[in-house]
Amino acid sequence: MAKTSMNLEENVASALCYVLTWLTGIIFFIMEKENKTVKFHAMQSILTFIPLTIVGWIFTGPLGVTWSQNSVYGYAYSVPSVSPLYYVGLLILVIMFILWLILLIKAYQGEKFKLPVIGDIAEKQVK
Repeated sequence: MAKTSMNLEENVASALCYVLTWLTGIIFFIMEKENKTVKFHAMQSILTFIPLTIVGWIFTGPLGVTWSQNSVYGYAYSVPSVSPLYYVGLLILVIMFILWLILLIKAYQGEKFKLPVIGDIAEKQVK
């Protein structure tokens, strides 16, 4: 295995790009100066997990939880209720977790696992 400019094995650095999803992707994309495989994994992590995180948060937050006003004996109070979009958000987060696990394991095994579309974009950004 090749070393990286951060003095890590290539597979370890590649896997670390996924550990904290897009956050470690950004860190490794900025810090790694030479190794194109690590930069690819960092960019793929950024391009995959930033949109999924945002969409997951939107569906489980503002779109997924609504508040309705009720009153008992003249006292008003708000009650949260879950919309069907909340479950879409949970599904996105579950898919995100599974994808994170697959990408992390494949990177640690030294495999350059490319996601459709996003992997091609990440590859172009690194060249």
